[in-house]
Amino acid sequence: MLTGVDHLVVLARDLGAAVAAYARLGFTVTPGGEHPVGTHNALIPFMDGSYVELIAFKEPDRPHEHRWWPFLATSGGLIDFALASDDLEGDLAAATARGLRFVAEAGRRLRPDGQALAWRIGRPSGPDAALPFLIQDVTPRSLRVPEGTARAHRNGAAGVAEVYVAVEDLNAGVLAYAALLGAGAADALPDRRFGVEARALECGAARIVLLPRHAVLDRLPASAQRRGPGVCAAALRAAGRTAAALDPEHAMGALLFLAPR
Repeated sequence: MLTGVDHLVVLARDLGAAVAAYARLGFTVTPGGEHPVGTHNALIPFMDGSYVELIAFKEPDRPHEHRWWPFLATSGGLIDFALASDDLEGDLAAATARGLRFVAEAGRRLRPDGQALAWRIGRPSGPDAALPFLIQDVTPRSLRVPEGTARAHRNGAAGVAEVYVAVEDLNAGVLAYAALLGAGAADALPDRRFGVEARALECGAARIVLLPRHAVLDRLPASAQRRGPGVCAAALRAAGRTAAALDPEHAMGALLFLAPR
């Protein structure tokens, strides 16, 4: 079963610069470690258990086979997100039965303290490549996602409320996400942040909002404009705050909103 948004992925050219930038924005950033595929990361975990992953290639000028490496050419930013699964094999089988294409892969990370982490993912492929990937932990999730004071942030961010996805065709987008989530019809709503008619599907404690890409293109960061369809923004739950957007120039190209939901 898919239980909600696991994390958002923000790609930067330099991890140290990304960590410093997000610290200036009021986030508590925790070192993550290194992946065997040539990337390293840092995490911004929230009280609801979700997090933002800041990730970079250790050798950004060397071509990599990793699916995220081409996004460096579009200046990175918010490039992907993951949905948490408590039964990856079952969720992949269900997605396949509904006509979606996913590939199962193993993932690993070595934390700075030497703790080895392992997980399994379902990576979307072919015409479904713009969908989020699925993740299930092999080692305890508490080892992968920091707890305690790491989840407290000066800016009040406490979780992922909404993930915005720009699609070329709203009806086709709804069909694809409904198939992935095993959901019925999506709710139609006038989106208050982008001022367009949108479609929304519930996903655990968060909501995935599908936007018509042609109608919001000029309001997206340059990196998202160049990337094409896919995740383009996210709203972070921050109780007691007046709604505000973080400047993408200060957030490594990512468009993030801080607001109560």
